[in-house]
Amino acid sequence: MIMLYSSALGFTTILDLLGTFAFAVSGIRWASTKKFDWFGAYVIGLVTAIGGGTTRDLLLNVTPFWMQDATYLIITGVALLATLLFRNGLFRWGRALFLFDSIGLGLFTVVGIGKSLEAGFPFWVCIMMGAITGSVGGVIRDVLLNEIPLLFRKDIYALACIAGGIVYMICYRSGLSASLTELLAALTVISIRIIAVRYHVQLPFLKPLHPDPDNKEDKE
Repeated sequence: MIMLYSSALGFTTILDLLGTFAFAVSGIRWASTKKFDWFGAYVIGLVTAIGGGTTRDLLLNVTPFWMQDATYLIITGVALLATLLFRNGLFRWGRALFLFDSIGLGLFTVVGIGKSLEAGFPFWVCIMMGAITGSVGGVIRDVLLNEIPLLFRKDIYALACIAGGIVYMICYRSGLSASLTELLAALTVISIRIIAVRYHVQLPFLKPLHPDPDNKEDKE
């Protein structure tokens, strides 16, 4: 049964919907830099928003969430409309794209952990599912846009999800409320992403095991 509206939205559901909007806007904004048409931008926004959650659900052997609730498709449409109508306001700040991506990453990480816990998986699996939920949509987006996925570059991305998962585990086992646990975990992911970019905290590159003689950098 398709559910368009819910009379009683839980805190996790609210985080899920907010994360969907944030990631959809991020994907649509990236699509605009490649001069996609409106439909193409919608598709990129949609796969960014649902790609990670779909991968998670397939791994958990459950029906992908968006096939049971049309809200996610509608929210992506709203994100596209908001981008078209308020693009100057939404993206006047040069780092707005990064902010939307960071918010989506944090919120989706929490949603992935929560759904995995409900399915009865151990915490280490839940943390992995949180990272998958938060980051795989961005990987699919980057592949479709012919970009090197952000996950595989030097930026702190998936590690932020793992850190958020650890905070979630600590709060959960400490007996904190579900809402506070989810909020603290999401803020951890978002904060780490912002701090890492602000202060240029990066992982080192993996140097070639066999230097390329034609590569000037290797010679240096």
